[in-house]
Amino acid sequence: MKHRRRIAIAATGAALALVALRHPTADLKIMTHEARDTAPHRIQAAIDLGLVGFSILYTWTAPRITG
Repeated sequence: MKHRRRIAIAATGAALALVALRHPTADLKIMTHEARDTAPHRIQAAIDLGLVGFSILYTWTAPRITG
């Protein structure tokens, strides 16, 4: 019983150390702007929950008002 507990504690410690070194991060980019648009509108957000992180970038081209 003690042997199993030690293995479980060691495995848990190794898993936590691995997560602490580099946690997974999702990087999502949705680029719907036109290629010739030099300054597209954009919304960017990043959320880090400790064990996992999310980064979201959304760009678009807005109609230009010409006069």
